[in-house]
Amino acid sequence: MAKEGAQRAEETEQMIEKEGGKEAAEGSAASSLRAGDTKEMRAVMLSAFGGLNKLRVSKKAMPEPQEGELKIRVKACGLNFIDLMVRQGNIDNPPKTPLVPGFECSGIVEALGDSVKGFEIGDRVMAFVNYNAWAEVVCTPVEFVYKIPDDMSFSEAAAFPMNFVTAYMMLFEVANLREGMSVLVHSAGGGVGQAVAQLCSTIPNVTVFGTASSFKHEAIKDSVTHLFDRNADYVQEVKRISTDGVDIVLDCLCGENTGKGLSLLKPLGTYILYGSSNMVTGETKSFFSFAKSWWQVEKVNPIKLYEENKVIAGFSLLNLLFKQNRSGLIKGVMDKLLNLYTSKKIKPVVDSLWALEEVKEAMQRIHDRGNIGKLILDVEKAPTPLMANDSTETSEAGEEEEDHEGDNENKERMPFIQ
Repeated sequence: MAKEGAQRAEETEQMIEKEGGKEAAEGSAASSLRAGDTKEMRAVMLSAFGGLNKLRVSKKAMPEPQEGELKIRVKACGLNFIDLMVRQGNIDNPPKTPLVPGFECSGIVEALGDSVKGFEIGDRVMAFVNYNAWAEVVCTPVEFVYKIPDDMSFSEAAAFPMNFVTAYMMLFEVANLREGMSVLVHSAGGGVGQAVAQLCSTIPNVTVFGTASSFKHEAIKDSVTHLFDRNADYVQEVKRISTDGVDIVLDCLCGENTGKGLSLLKPLGTYILYGSSNMVTGETKSFFSFAKSWWQVEKVNPIKLYEENKVIAGFSLLNLLFKQNRSGLIKGVMDKLLNLYTSKKIKPVVDSLWALEEVKEAMQRIHDRGNIGKLILDVEKAPTPLMANDSTETSEAGEEEEDHEGDNENKERMPFIQ
């Protein structure tokens, strides 16, 4: 009897252990399921303002649309020079980090927030986003979203909004471009520069003067009337061709180019500043570079403007959209631009496609002014395999960066160039 009792006790203990293990396993599975209820996505995260090593692709909670918003499954994102300035914190009132950079994208509508009209799930769209564009999913108010023409690719759509709206508004809304006028545009090989050249070609007899790095000249020579090396004395070159100067100057450089641009204006001419890329000289924000560029800006005398009949203006598309609430104006401009696209008068120029994990190399290419047209982050593109000799990251200043985490995923990669 004692022996049978002992056996029953042992069997009971084994059953308890077995059931306890089963319950523990089930509890663990349930816990994992609950944790999985929060959907995640890949996104480019800027951990702090500074160099390229502040960028990482990581997991982030997927957003859901609020009232008046669309949820977009992103296919491609635009990369602009302003993104370099954001990374450095070289802008007015920068947001707090960590953050997801990026201001434009294209993709497919995945969900609609309350009160959204005019769109359906499955629509192909492009959109402006107030940060957070460099991710697999974004949510943005419906007034910043536009349908993509059937024959426009996602990469072209991601290259369209910022560049063409900026170029159109400067030329036609601010400077009132008309037949027979002349335009000087800096960085003629970049995304905005190429958009300016194409839009000028839609108006009869417009002369376009452009500056660009000499290695780009062969590729873009047909898009502008007169092309100069960015390091040459373009003021004298322009005056040699046009003694009176030009009607419109579009300046994304700032610094000493401000005074040069004003000196080239004809009477009733318009100078427009829309960027300050000369302030970005290295990988991180430099007070010396900022101060040097600032002090090179010619002090504008209103009396002199009055006497010479000249106009000086500034243009910031992002401020117009997100701070000054002019989305209705932008919508009208986008309608005109899309009509020009469907009539095959303009077409976005895509320089190259990059995986999210290659964002550092893409930024380096923009910093080096190596692009002709727009750089695109392709969300579905796989990163290019590591090169055997890429053992360290290289900064924009040509110096090795520290890589404290030793993360191979963030080493230099070879880009895929279209």
